[in-house]
Amino acid sequence: MKPRTPGAPVTVCIEGITAPASFAHLADALAALWEALRVLPLGWNQYEAYRYFFGPGAVERVEAFLERDGELTLSFAMAGETYAVRLDG
Repeated sequence: MKPRTPGAPVTVCIEGITAPASFAHLADALAALWEALRVLPLGWNQYEAYRYFFGPGAVERVEAFLERDGELTLSFAMAGETYAVRLDG
């Protein structure tokens, strides 16, 4: 995958839970993901991990991943199923 150009649009989704959505600004994409994730029954460890990636101050951390790899995929377990959180720049 091609690395992301800073300031380029980003597409996000929680596979099996939300449809892909595109955002002009990374901060808006992260806010939308965090709003969707924070209401899920993730348990404390998963909640804290996702708060780190998508909560306050996360833009610089995630931007670094996207600039290097062009995407960021994380997973979580909920109700015996595994779900992927995808960001594509």
